[in-house]
Amino acid sequence: MAENRKKSRARLFFQACWFAVTNGYIEGFINSKIFRGASKQLCVPGLNCYSCPGALFACPIGALQSVMDSGKFKFSCYVFGFLVLVGTLTGRFVCGWMCPFGLVQDLIYKIPFFRKVKNLPGHSVLKYLKYAVLAVFVIILPVTLMDKFGAGVPWFCKFICPSGTLFGGIPLIAGNETLRAAVGILFSWKVCLLLLILLLSLVSYRPFCKYLCPLGAIYGFFNPVSFCRIEIERSTCTGCGKCSSVCMMGVNVLKNPNSMECIRCGSCVKECPAHAIDFISARRSRISAVTEKLSGVKDSAESPAE
Repeated sequence: MAENRKKSRARLFFQACWFAVTNGYIEGFINSKIFRGASKQLCVPGLNCYSCPGALFACPIGALQSVMDSGKFKFSCYVFGFLVLVGTLTGRFVCGWMCPFGLVQDLIYKIPFFRKVKNLPGHSVLKYLKYAVLAVFVIILPVTLMDKFGAGVPWFCKFICPSGTLFGGIPLIAGNETLRAAVGILFSWKVCLLLLILLLSLVSYRPFCKYLCPLGAIYGFFNPVSFCRIEIERSTCTGCGKCSSVCMMGVNVLKNPNSMECIRCGSCVKECPAHAIDFISARRSRISAVTEKLSGVKDSAESPAE
């Protein structure tokens, strides 16, 4: 148990270090200004707000919305290609290890004195809401509804994204008197939404990741085929079900170890008493399967006929 807690702290430490590296523009926090260097043309894998004063890179969801209706063909190809590449390599590993708002939810959930639950009531239905958010706020609305200048609006970033409110909106407004004077009902709505999600994070594990995050929805599509996978050695597995009981994302690990909900946190791997679960690349898994088949064919050919 002590070893498992140590590994859990290691994941939190990795998330914190990743946030520090990708949001390392200290001058932005001091002066309440957004970094506009060349690296802002590149995306990081996680939901990392472009408007965060310390952000050195762009957010893939924000970038995706900005090019959905544009003629910037090369950049559009870059954003789509980036999401496909990251998804193919890691699936939702990004959610578990490289998302700043995921780290915030993890830390809040650890606050004691509240009755903890894995999922909110209606989880089996609510978990599909993030796919609706992806379709409506990230794809359909930015393409179909334009502003008065004929440009698409980043609907998810503007009306929903709690990560943008926490890491971008609040620090900028706190340090800029002009922006504070311009605060209106839209920002109040986003602050209320952020507070609701943070309050829910006290009792339920990662509610935003489970129910609202469009980036998690995108990477989830790649979970069953990504190179970073979870594999169960069926010959060793005792079927005790402990892997599913410790999964904070509500995944039935025995039935579907590479569910679209899995964030690759590694809890099932650490808790398996039979050591039957492990991370494995998809390529290695396929090679192993082919090798076993070839070995079986060879053994059959070499066995003496009766």
